[in-house]
Amino acid sequence: MRFDEAYSGNVFIKSHPSYEESEAVLYGMPMDWTVSYRPGSRFGPARIREVSIGLEEYSPYLDRELEEVKYFDAGDIPLPFGNAQKSLDLIEEFVDKLLADGKFPLGIGGEHLVSWPVIKAMYKKYPDLAVIHMDAHTDLREHYEGEPLSHSTPIRKAADLIGPQNIFSFGIRSGMKEEFEWAKQVGMHISKFEVHKPLKEILPKLAGRPVYVTIDIDVLDPAHAPGTGTVDAGGITSKELLASIHEIAYSDVKVVGADLVEVAPIYDQSEQTANTASKLLREMILGWIK
Repeated sequence: MRFDEAYSGNVFIKSHPSYEESEAVLYGMPMDWTVSYRPGSRFGPARIREVSIGLEEYSPYLDRELEEVKYFDAGDIPLPFGNAQKSLDLIEEFVDKLLADGKFPLGIGGEHLVSWPVIKAMYKKYPDLAVIHMDAHTDLREHYEGEPLSHSTPIRKAADLIGPQNIFSFGIRSGMKEEFEWAKQVGMHISKFEVHKPLKEILPKLAGRPVYVTIDIDVLDPAHAPGTGTVDAGGITSKELLASIHEIAYSDVKVVGADLVEVAPIYDQSEQTANTASKLLREMILGWIK
């Protein structure tokens, strides 16, 4: 992918025209090759960009404007349809390049498996990396019906790579019994059902550490985000998720990268989910890119 000119399609609101001058890079990972229920998240990045035109550029939560942060929208990584391993390799190479250039990577999915190659790239640069994971699902399976490349496996893969004690999951309300038992046995942190309160308690323990944050939109209750591949009742509100993003922003953790995944616009004619995701990204940009 070329970085010598701005992305020619729709870009996220107030994207900076220069890759070289930008502190952060927004990029799409339009992949849904391994989903176990409903496909469609590959269309999420494009639609989130398109609806961002309706956003205000100012955040009253953080008292910052998007003009204060130079971020470049690189568009979507061109991924080969149906080829999961090649797609993951291309994502890892892409993020390797961003990190080599000193950029803050902010990804948009796509299914949650796309977070795995990003975490691999981040770990190469930050060997003391911690991961904050907000999701309805544990994503701790080793495989799904015999397939190790599945959107239900990325957090298990990350835990095996960086150590389960360095993974902190919040909002979890769905998964196999064996996944919860494994997490307990190996000392991985899982907060069931809630995000903001347990996150607030954990953040001081991560002070000063490089942290990657991955947010699956289905951490929200389907009432707030129906446009996703695997909806799961009993989730948090968009207000709580915003508060959690701000809690991280005001903490002493060093956010070094992040992603927002699993928006599937086709299942939400109201576009509530895409619009919510767009606002969440604005707050992530303004709160985490210093």
